Amino acid sequence: MQMNPLIGAGAIACIAALGGCGGSSATLQGPAASHEAAPQATACPKDVPADTQCLSGEDSQGAYYLIATPAKWNGVLVLHAHGGPDLSAPAPDRAQEDLVRWSIMVRAGYAWAGSTYRQGGVEVRAAAEDTERLRGIFRQHVARPTHTILHGQSWGAGVAAKGAEMFTAQTVGERPYDGVLLTSGVLGGGTRSYDFRMDLRVIYQYLCGNHPRPDEAPYALNLGLPKDARMKQADVALRVNECLALNKPASERTDEQNAKIRTIVNVVKIPESAIQSHMNWGTMHFQDISAKRTGGASPFGNEGAIYTGSADDAALNAGVLRYRADPEAYRRFADDTDPSGKIPVPVVSAKWISDPTAFVELDSRFRTVMQQGGSGERLVQTFTQQGTHSYISDPTYPALMDALLAWVNTGTKPTPASIATACGQHESTFGKGCSFDVNYTSPPLESRVPARQRPQ
Repeated sequence: MQMNPLIGAGAIACIAALGGCGGSSATLQGPAASHEAAPQATACPKDVPADTQCLSGEDSQGAYYLIATPAKWNGVLVLHAHGGPDLSAPAPDRAQEDLVRWSIMVRAGYAWAGSTYRQGGVEVRAAAEDTERLRGIFRQHVARPTHTILHGQSWGAGVAAKGAEMFTAQTVGERPYDGVLLTSGVLGGGTRSYDFRMDLRVIYQYLCGNHPRPDEAPYALNLGLPKDARMKQADVALRVNECLALNKPASERTDEQNAKIRTIVNVVKIPESAIQSHMNWGTMHFQDISAKRTGGASPFGNEGAIYTGSADDAALNAGVLRYRADPEAYRRFADDTDPSGKIPVPVVSAKWISDPTAFVELDSRFRTVMQQGGSGERLVQTFTQQGTHSYISDPTYPALMDALLAWVNTGTKPTPASIATACGQHESTFGKGCSFDVNYTSPPLESRVPARQRPQ
């Protein structure tokens, strides 16, 4: 058993009680096998228990990472894939922010490790590689956990799903991930999860006509922005507020502005509070994808999409700009971001039913993909009545982890009802916050985002 001398005595005692760290002695393969410098001791954020040991470093590919191990470690590693994605270059602060948000894992006795990824931007496979590389760093320089759970949050849920497909079945002689936890996940794959932002861009332009403005060079909206265009979120907000006055209360807007907002809310099916953020993502993230990931062409289109819910659907459908997804761009983006449903270990997911960022209907798409890929029986989906996109509640996550680990260890598949019961038992330790709806099933994605023509 390898043990970093910086890990506290409490963790060592815990590992000894568990009979040593699990995992095979087989040679690591893939990113986890890379030769990496040992992490260094660093100050922990104040939000984790005071006796936690924290380590940090920069891996060989330029990704920063942070590792936190509680004094009374239960031997399980939670390997975290963060959301976003950020478009800027990675910075160590990102890992600190993630640990603060997910300090519940450390407080519940788990070791936690999170990578910033080596680069910004919408590239799923690279992020999955960086996460797997961090697993190797932990295993080589800290300890060999009894189990490793791959946790993906938001966009990072797509990273985790892809990583579980890429590495779990391909690593010979060991099981790198024993289970997968997906929370608030963007789980429709890139080619379907972002369709509604394509719709938002064309409907907004139909209503407002200022992104681009009439006196600016026109460009295809499905590119987000031209490759060399420079725009910040504040610039997008300026244009949106010129048209919709989202920065003002409804009582201070014109009737026309309120009518345009209603059209977007009813047709795109996003709350007013989410319009600005999705306009940002449909601008800058689309530009990152088309300019850097798919050869200058766009994988997004709206040919065949029929929009409903406006005051005049016929005029809307006749007036919006129409785009066809480039077949090669679509193929490249699908290969990088779309799950195949071939995950050979247990998967548990959780989604706030009213999540305005990662629609609950995306979980239906993921369920279908898992069934088509032969992994349907290895998926349990849960849904909550309360929460936010970024975080549901403190007792929710230990309950999900308990259920997933029990499934891994005993083969007993949990149910939404059993997870809800376990959550209630955690409220005495972690506070109130359980709100599982054990009878809820997510509707089809096409019930919220209109179907459209796709490249063959």
